[in-house]
Amino acid sequence: MMTVAMYLAVVLFARFHLDPLLMMLPIAGLLFIIGYVMQLVVINPFIARPEHSQFMLMVAVAIIIVNSLLIIFGPDAQAVQASYSFDSFALGPLIVDATKLYAGLAAILVASALFAFFRFAPLGKAIRACADNYTGALVIGLDVKKLYALSFGLGAACVGAAGAIIVLIVDVTPPLGPAYTLLAFVIVITGGLGSMPGALLGGVLIGLTEAMAGLFFTPSAKSMFAFAILVLVLLFRPQGIMGRKLS
Repeated sequence: MMTVAMYLAVVLFARFHLDPLLMMLPIAGLLFIIGYVMQLVVINPFIARPEHSQFMLMVAVAIIIVNSLLIIFGPDAQAVQASYSFDSFALGPLIVDATKLYAGLAAILVASALFAFFRFAPLGKAIRACADNYTGALVIGLDVKKLYALSFGLGAACVGAAGAIIVLIVDVTPPLGPAYTLLAFVIVITGGLGSMPGALLGGVLIGLTEAMAGLFFTPSAKSMFAFAILVLVLLFRPQGIMGRKLS
């Protein structure tokens, strides 16, 4: 779904010269609607089924999305060249790429808004309650299926915003989604499943590790070092760096 958002950003920029960062909220809104409807119509009937059935359903949806993008846009990489793509800032001895700086600030803004929603909004607390105890949420009268749809919509909105941000840095191709899905899995497990601060910490840790591996070794070694960190975390702290130990 992030790849879908990246292609939306590419189309809007190519046809209307709209900056992906300015289109971040509209794209996130559209992805929210798609995610909400998908959960309500396609995924909710599978909630009570075994986990492997749910997994196969989502794999099927992912394959359909990837191949649909391949049919529509073709296999060639597409990119966005914003007006500031080649700008940079000098911070003492450091040269900071403007595009990556803007993208990083936008990502921090989205993450902060999501954290505040789950921490302080009653609806965010209700979603957390459903995640912690499905049966308990039903007992106290929460509309679990609607909250599941809302959660999936929020997740889709987040990856929609991520797609609008990352398209400034990475060229988009249809098979890009599975690679980033695997990277997100590594980050979440490293940081701790269910922990937003853990996900942020895991993202920074994996990002720095890959950057250092590319600098001191070869770019092709980046994934090897990222998975090495995952193995170490699973060996010595299976719940993740900031995850809660199951009792």
